[in-house]
Amino acid sequence: MEYLIQNLVTDADVLARYGLTVEEYRDAMPAAIEAARGSMSASNAGRRRFLLDVLEALLAAGLVDSVTKPQYGDDTVYRLAVSGFGSVAIIQKGCPDGAHSSIRWSVPDWARETYLWWLCDSMKAEPGEHIAKGIQRMRSRYLDPTDRTVDGVIFHNHLCGTPKRRCPKQGRAVQIGGQPVPPPCVYVMPDNSTTDLNWAGRQQRFFPGILLGLFGIDQEALPAYLGHVGFQRKNGEVRTTISARFGVGRSTTYRR
Repeated sequence: MEYLIQNLVTDADVLARYGLTVEEYRDAMPAAIEAARGSMSASNAGRRRFLLDVLEALLAAGLVDSVTKPQYGDDTVYRLAVSGFGSVAIIQKGCPDGAHSSIRWSVPDWARETYLWWLCDSMKAEPGEHIAKGIQRMRSRYLDPTDRTVDGVIFHNHLCGTPKRRCPKQGRAVQIGGQPVPPPCVYVMPDNSTTDLNWAGRQQRFFPGILLGLFGIDQEALPAYLGHVGFQRKNGEVRTTISARFGVGRSTTYRR
């Protein structure tokens, strides 16, 4: 990418399409790069603030005992302590269709359960399409029984429940960080040490009940709001199922 940006200065025809001369591009390029870096940094800070607000709301509600902030880097990992259970890892990622957000992660040794939390600002596709792309990328890791995989994925950011990204769970929204926030989309992932790979959605996890409890969803109502991902080996092929649930009698299923 750096090579492309630097060498565009030699392509007068391309620059002319955007109304620029070689000299104008050369003069403006450093400032434009710095502005883009600043915008990206601000965006990351906003995502971190949203996620931390949600996790601190869990702490304030007494649903977790502590929240340990991460050292920000390649893997941004929050550590939640849950009484009587142990530690839960939340790996902060961006949009799930990129390799960095879907397959480039590692499960901490200290975590009893681990979740990828996708904070995706992109409006190029509906949330379900973003999630499907990420899951398809992740599939190879779940087909390797020696790989330590995450227990679930979460799709949720500050756009959820706003006019830009309307949410069918808006009726369950709570005030977090000064805005109404609906429950996140949570998907239980398979245990890849088993043969059935959660195709029927029977895999049980602990943390989703804690997280969705913040939104007044108790254990009885939980199955109506908890999605799942499963894989199936059949006739030499691998199929994927993604089930999303939005309340009693409201669900969608994608299979490929």
